[in-house]
Amino acid sequence: MKKSPLLVIFFVVFFDLLAFGIVIPILPYYSKAFGATAFQLGWLMAIYSIMQFLCAPFWGGLSDRIGRRPVLLLTILGGASTMVATALAGDYWILFAARFLAGIFGANISTATAYIADVTNEENRAKGMGIIGAGFGLGFIFGPAIGGILSVHGFATPILLAAGFGLLNFLFAFFVLEESREPGKSAPAARKFSAAGMRLAFARNSTAIPIGLFFLSTLAFTQLEVIFGLFVLGKFGYGAREAGYLLAGMGVVSAFLQGGLIGRLAKRYGEKALLPAGFLFMAVSLLGAPFAGSVALFGLFLFGIAVGNGLVNPSLSSLVSKAAPADKRGTVLGIFQSGSSAARVVGPPLAGFLFDRAGPSSPMFLSCALMMIAALAALSSRRRLA
Repeated sequence: MKKSPLLVIFFVVFFDLLAFGIVIPILPYYSKAFGATAFQLGWLMAIYSIMQFLCAPFWGGLSDRIGRRPVLLLTILGGASTMVATALAGDYWILFAARFLAGIFGANISTATAYIADVTNEENRAKGMGIIGAGFGLGFIFGPAIGGILSVHGFATPILLAAGFGLLNFLFAFFVLEESREPGKSAPAARKFSAAGMRLAFARNSTAIPIGLFFLSTLAFTQLEVIFGLFVLGKFGYGAREAGYLLAGMGVVSAFLQGGLIGRLAKRYGEKALLPAGFLFMAVSLLGAPFAGSVALFGLFLFGIAVGNGLVNPSLSSLVSKAAPADKRGTVLGIFQSGSSAARVVGPPLAGFLFDRAGPSSPMFLSCALMMIAALAALSSRRRLA
């Protein structure tokens, strides 16, 4: 019986993000064990994103040229190897180098997104993009919980388990994942981050605007992501385990929304209407979170952030994939993902700097302002989107 390509790519993304989700919640505590400040933690996350920014167009363009499957296999295996290096790091700089390599191989989401675009039509594109969001969401349900629970046995233990999940993902993809397009069907795409690729992506408003909005959205989200562990440690006395549970709760909401509901919402209201609603959800929630006097109220604001993020990300991906030329979709989606990666270059050091110098709540206030700007931009540019 022929397997659904969407189901297969869902599992590929899920296992990829499960490994990622295990590591991210414990990274603040892990780096602190090496004496890192919040600013140094920001750079530890930023180097990952710098390499994603540089390599996402490369992997997307390469997948246009040789096919999605070999690119996904190579990057999954490489990512598993970097997890081993992360677990065995003896000091901050070895950990930094491991995250550098992890960013190179972690830039494969553009290829997974292109795979979804290959196997869906325009009517079902938002639902298909929700598959990636659901993989993210479920990865952040189980990943942080696993990482938090196992962190009591030492930070290396959950990271090595993440490496094991990466290897299982490689084996699964090797035996089950089929190619979604005929390699070489179109003219070879740009094989690196290039001016030609940028011109292609920014040549029309229907792709340029979502890239800009994705940048703003990610820049805002990274403010919370970077300081989350340190914030809940200072405000509620929460360690890696409790922080993992909170992030897992956000993952539950995101997976529910993006795993099925987003498709129905997009058909009823359209992606262009969902964007400002999602941005406003995040803006209000990010404003309220620092003032939460209890864990329950803080969790309610995290729920709002997860809802907003679940509306925004698949809607932006869907709009870009619809507007991109079919034979250059991987390249354009690579530039789109690089918009997010660029925000993750700027965002983490900025969040760490604000946390150290302006107070623990200041990164979330900046996030709120950025989300308000994105909401206004999404409302004013609806006619220029696909």
